[in-house]
Amino acid sequence: MRLQENGYSVTRRLTLRRSSSEAGKLLILALLAAIPVPGIAQISAGIVPASAGIVPASGGTVPASGGTVPASGGVVRTPDPLDWKGKLKFHAKRAYGPLALVGMAAYAGFLQEVNSPKEWGQGGSAYGERYASTLAWAGIHGALAFGLDTALRQDPRYYRSDVTGFWRRAGHAVRGTFVTRTDAGGETLATWRLGSDYGAAFLSDIWYPARLDKPRYGFEDGSISLGFDVLGNVGAEFWPDIKRTVFRRKP
Repeated sequence: MRLQENGYSVTRRLTLRRSSSEAGKLLILALLAAIPVPGIAQISAGIVPASAGIVPASGGTVPASGGTVPASGGVVRTPDPLDWKGKLKFHAKRAYGPLALVGMAAYAGFLQEVNSPKEWGQGGSAYGERYASTLAWAGIHGALAFGLDTALRQDPRYYRSDVTGFWRRAGHAVRGTFVTRTDAGGETLATWRLGSDYGAAFLSDIWYPARLDKPRYGFEDGSISLGFDVLGNVGAEFWPDIKRTVFRRKP
């Protein structure tokens, strides 16, 4: 399956087009494949580890240095902000990096297997149409994300937690989907993510069969994409630990 942002990345970008039965199959299989693959994609695109720097904090205050307060009460110093070139590179890699391309090819094959959308049929040309559709979705999503985070001065990178415990770290990953860092080191609503997920969903519905080019499908697709963003952040949070433990490699 997306897996995004890509066989490794593709799940950050699942644009499931469905009749109710197709939706069920796609969603269940996507969930089964979601972790830790999204984490690999996040890491390949760029995440900020907890070791970026922790300093004590009292009373949950944000110091003048521009740090932010994580759940542990420590303050994670924000690394240098990305300029527009850095953000462009970040989103380009997430959209069309090697892992993303492989993942989207696999996802297109999955859609071919379940014949979704059914109007596109089977055969080589049908597979090409599904793959091209997924590539186009990724391009639209990346362009919207880049435009929004650059204009609004938001940081698209994922910041790993400094806390311990699975549920606390998972909660941090979920929160990090809806709240994002700013270039100045503060926090704000992740407008870049919400705008790109829902914007790409609605815009990509334009070239789908007429029965799927409806507002409710755009909203459903955007919500599904946002859900996979949550899974991607969870993967990004734990993948370095899995890699170190299972593969005996440094995170």
